[in-house]
Amino acid sequence: MITVTDMSVKPSIDVPKEYFTGQARLDTLFQAPTPARISGAMVTFEPTARTAWHTHPYGQTLFVTAGKGWVQEWGKTRQEINVGDMVWIPEGIKHWHGASEETAMTHFAIAEIKDGTPVTWMEKVSDAQYQGKE
Repeated sequence: MITVTDMSVKPSIDVPKEYFTGQARLDTLFQAPTPARISGAMVTFEPTARTAWHTHPYGQTLFVTAGKGWVQEWGKTRQEINVGDMVWIPEGIKHWHGASEETAMTHFAIAEIKDGTPVTWMEKVSDAQYQGKE
């Protein structure tokens, strides 16, 4: 049976502070029912806001829908991301993403769930790491 969900009644939530630095909000858009394992969310980061380091068991796809931001793989140089960019992060790759210093950024994120979660959270990104100095 096809299901239509009225998303206008689903409130935005502030992101959990233990997994993010700065102001950001999350709109959970969908989590497919079992046996499907796909989930999607829209995340809006205010300037300098970012995720903590994390991985995804089956990878993650990001579609940047507004603003400008950064994405960085552990041990590599951060990369600028802009409206219209699609970012593929392979499974198990430690990374972070967030807004630029001056501009907010929104992305649509799609990830698959394994053992009840689409993400494994790790330590927060330091200011030096965020600024590309580490």
